[in-house]
Amino acid sequence: MRFYSTRNKKTVVSGAEAICRGISEEGGLFVPSEFPVMTQSEIEGMVGQEYERVAACVIGKFLPELADRLPRYTAAAYAKFDGDPAPLVKLDENFYVLELWHGPTHAFKDVALTLLPHLLVGSKELTGDKSVTLIPVATSGDTGKAALEGFKDVAGTAVAVFYPDGGVSDLQRLQMITTTGDNVFVSAIGGNFDDAQTAVKKAFTDAQLKAQLEEKGIELSSANSINFGRLAPQIAYYFSAYCDLLGGGQIKLGDKVDYVVPSGNFGDILAGYYARKMGLPVGKLVCASNRNNVLCDFIGTGVYDIRREFHKTTSPSMDILISSNLERLLFDIAGEDDALTAERMAALKSEGRYAITAAELAAMREVFDAGYADEEEVTDTIEEVFDEYGYIMDPHTAVAASVMYKLSGEQNERPTVVLSTASPHKFAASVLRAIGERPTGNEVKDLERLEDATALPVPDSLINLPSMAKIYEGSIALDAVNDAILRFAEKVARK
Repeated sequence: MRFYSTRNKKTVVSGAEAICRGISEEGGLFVPSEFPVMTQSEIEGMVGQEYERVAACVIGKFLPELADRLPRYTAAAYAKFDGDPAPLVKLDENFYVLELWHGPTHAFKDVALTLLPHLLVGSKELTGDKSVTLIPVATSGDTGKAALEGFKDVAGTAVAVFYPDGGVSDLQRLQMITTTGDNVFVSAIGGNFDDAQTAVKKAFTDAQLKAQLEEKGIELSSANSINFGRLAPQIAYYFSAYCDLLGGGQIKLGDKVDYVVPSGNFGDILAGYYARKMGLPVGKLVCASNRNNVLCDFIGTGVYDIRREFHKTTSPSMDILISSNLERLLFDIAGEDDALTAERMAALKSEGRYAITAAELAAMREVFDAGYADEEEVTDTIEEVFDEYGYIMDPHTAVAASVMYKLSGEQNERPTVVLSTASPHKFAASVLRAIGERPTGNEVKDLERLEDATALPVPDSLINLPSMAKIYEGSIALDAVNDAILRFAEKVARK
């Protein structure tokens, strides 16, 4: 299996090289040169299998050079989860919730970021890469802690996380700044997530910075979903959900299933699109946005325009205007036209917008639908789902459920899976308000109050956060990211 860049198809690498590099030199994202197909008999054969075996089977289609190691890698990664990494919960006829937050940081990013360190170390062994891999991460909340937890103390790696100052929840911030480990660094950064993401992307293409790091035996890679090693594990849980429905008798082999995905950076829903390209019977992929509804507008009109007001919401991991993974979809619907994709990315940077053709829009609309939910609708959905089903969901999941109700009414025509991306405990104050309880203003007490109100046990790893040492409480300016990476690299190089 070969991979090439969305902005230059002449940049061709192996899967292992794509994972080690993270992003191509010209800033493009690596995509498979062809998509492997899972036959219906192969899908049926995964029914009843443990999640790690399903994941190894799906990922191995893209990374055959790692196929013999994948069962060991997935077993080690998902042993860190509390039971099934992706349980499917039935709430009503044709309404299911895929819970992706049973990992060590209680967010869906764990599904990929517990596995990525294994994929990276294995890929470095295959390519003969002896350097230390330094991974700068821009996060809107969950990716940062999941990357820190996944990579801390992993030999030959280091992680530097940058999060928007005031742009993550209190619990998300505490999770990051209390992280221990000799190979990690965390800092708040001025601006919003898009600013942080842009600053980190610039670091990847800064020739001077790369040269300075190379002198120290350090190279950059990515743990954001721009790295295919992050994206591939997410494809697996679409297959897992389908197999659970098939095994439970809710569908017959070949029946289509709709998926509603709370989307900010577009990686989670793109994984569903890739699963469809592999042969999974996917009906509609519904992109659910919060008030920062740039993706919803794009899917509706074919115009991507970031020149709009930025909103801070109760679903901060979706407070994003520049959706990096959308580039992979653009490349695909443009007939893999790398020059056109590069042109559109340049237009986004210089003009803040681009537009696709009517034919491309029609092709996209065959697969994708979209909607958005404002803050009042999110609150109402949390309350209504709790009242009707006794089920509690976080604000990101509620965005998706709200959009599902808007688009389908009270009854879905076919099985619909809402992807639940974070534990309700990570947003305890918002959830308490939604179900008619008053937050206390104290994180620990809010967690305890939420448990009392919903009977959902609080994980020890969250309840103990406020009492842990705050190791990284600093904040830097946007233009100081490269300097921060260099200082951290010097520390790493001395070890």
